[in-house]
Amino acid sequence: MNEFDPRSRYGRRHAERIRRAAAEERRTDDTAARDPDEPFVGWGFVRSRRWFGYLAIAVGFAILCTLFGMWQWDRRNEAVRENQQIAANYDHTPVPVRDALPRAGSWQDDQTWLRVEVTGRYDTDDQLLVRNRVHNGQPGFEVLTPLVTADGRAFVVDRGWVPTGNRQDAPDSVPAPPSGQVTVVARLQQSEPRIPGRTDPAHTDQVQSVTLTDVAKKIDAPIWTGAYGQLASESPAPADARPLGWDRPSADTGLHLSYFIQWFMFAAGGFGFLAYLMVQEYRNLNQDDPEERERALERQRRKDAKPKTDADVEDELLESRG
Repeated sequence: MNEFDPRSRYGRRHAERIRRAAAEERRTDDTAARDPDEPFVGWGFVRSRRWFGYLAIAVGFAILCTLFGMWQWDRRNEAVRENQQIAANYDHTPVPVRDALPRAGSWQDDQTWLRVEVTGRYDTDDQLLVRNRVHNGQPGFEVLTPLVTADGRAFVVDRGWVPTGNRQDAPDSVPAPPSGQVTVVARLQQSEPRIPGRTDPAHTDQVQSVTLTDVAKKIDAPIWTGAYGQLASESPAPADARPLGWDRPSADTGLHLSYFIQWFMFAAGGFGFLAYLMVQEYRNLNQDDPEERERALERQRRKDAKPKTDADVEDELLESRG
């Protein structure tokens, strides 16, 4: 192979020497011929209307990312508050229901999962089924049974979940609650809102959600309408196995904090991309500036000085074989 062949080591060195000499010669000529009063483009281009438009786009993108980031932050804080509420209320010593809910419509947001105790008799004649409740991917119902207290007011107890029947749109069987006087410990839940677009079920013993104002229309006794209870325990225990109960809620706050950080990184990345475009345009517009040419040569020298990657070595081998 000829020593001046550009594919050889000596050839590449020779070509580099020629390139540097030519660059130095051009720089000397340009410096000598340059009018010292002649302005270069410099960074003046960033004051153009086009670049103000680019900046507006970057600012708008940053604002949008910030809004999404703060939304994720709010969701994370909400999850933290829910976890704190579960920790405080889930295993709390049971409170008499009349202390927790002194009026029929009483409810406070910090009462979710609070354990209450109520004594009465189950009214199985007015027992209701809540439709479209899914457990592990299987459709079914939740069983609402009014527990009538000594003064005649009923506290609605959600006794748990039963699957849809094999041949009908109703459970094959519903486990019976204990008869006689029963003491129930339940965890409070707020009355659910109505589900938009759903009509009342054709079955008179079914409801679309635990909307207590609607439940009250199907129960003879007056009820607490601010909250109902998810069954925790019954005394005495029922003769049959109870409907399937609930697992303790997870304390995981999800990925909201990670998403919050990512959105702000996207906002910063928008300005970083704008700065990259600005530098590239500066180099293109000022490529005849001797100082910028020198900087370009220095960047190329640093690039050439870097260790070659496996891909670079493979490319050179392929070129030499060709």
